[in-house]
Amino acid sequence: MTTNEDSGIQLRQDELLAALRALSNPHRLSILQWLRDPVMHFEEQKVDATRYGVCVSSIRKRCEVSQSTASQFMATLSDAGLVQTTRIGQWTYFARNEDAIARFRSSVASDL
Repeated sequence: MTTNEDSGIQLRQDELLAALRALSNPHRLSILQWLRDPVMHFEEQKVDATRYGVCVSSIRKRCEVSQSTASQFMATLSDAGLVQTTRIGQWTYFARNEDAIARFRSSVASDL
């Protein structure tokens, strides 16, 4: 990340490109939008979705894709820094990384 006096913390070019690539897929973009309000968009689960996020099996069901495809979607979003993970037992839960999303927005606004 780099800092710009006018716009705060900015993403490096490689980070910005990774986020843009991650969001270029309609499923991944939808997942990130759905994670904004996980209780509304995903089935109930054993842990608090607002606090911990959503498990990949719920994401798979919502996207109507295979488990491996859903895992690939989430790996791409995670590698781009747009989601964060919480591991509880054997399950991994995904939630939006609001700080990274804010930096992405700031970078797009100032760089384009």
